[in-house]
Amino acid sequence: MSYKAGIIAAITELKDRTGSSTIAIKKHMQENMPADKKWLNGMFLKALKEGVASGAFIKVKASYKLSPAAKTAAKKKAAPKPKKKAAPKKKAAPKKKTAPKKKAAPKKKAATKKTATKKAAPKTKTATKKKKAATKKKATKKTTKK
Repeated sequence: MSYKAGIIAAITELKDRTGSSTIAIKKHMQENMPADKKWLNGMFLKALKEGVASGAFIKVKASYKLSPAAKTAAKKKAAPKPKKKAAPKKKAAPKKKTAPKKKAAPKKKAATKKTATKKAAPKTKTATKKKKAATKKKATKKTTKK
């Protein structure tokens, strides 16, 4: 696995909304790195810089996100992998017969009562007065004459 591919995998798996930091990406890659492969920090940093230059990554402050083009490419690559052989289908258990439901008796309409409706008085908006912030008194220096 190349460093660029590892970075893309780390960013997608970490799923940070604001982007993944270099430290988080590095830790994730080192955990998933094969035992026989040696970690080369210079190669990692070079892959990050080249990814930003090529447009695969977007640098946000001290974090990195995948560009929209890289996201679609990553989804296309990930889509073919989940295909597995179809598991043999089990025979469905025979369905139990249920007793036919009885129809509910039609409901009688309740006698409607006429009630006097009161109109709500329109609410008047009261102007809220803003409180003035207390002004600080300026300190005056006392000078003494000699």
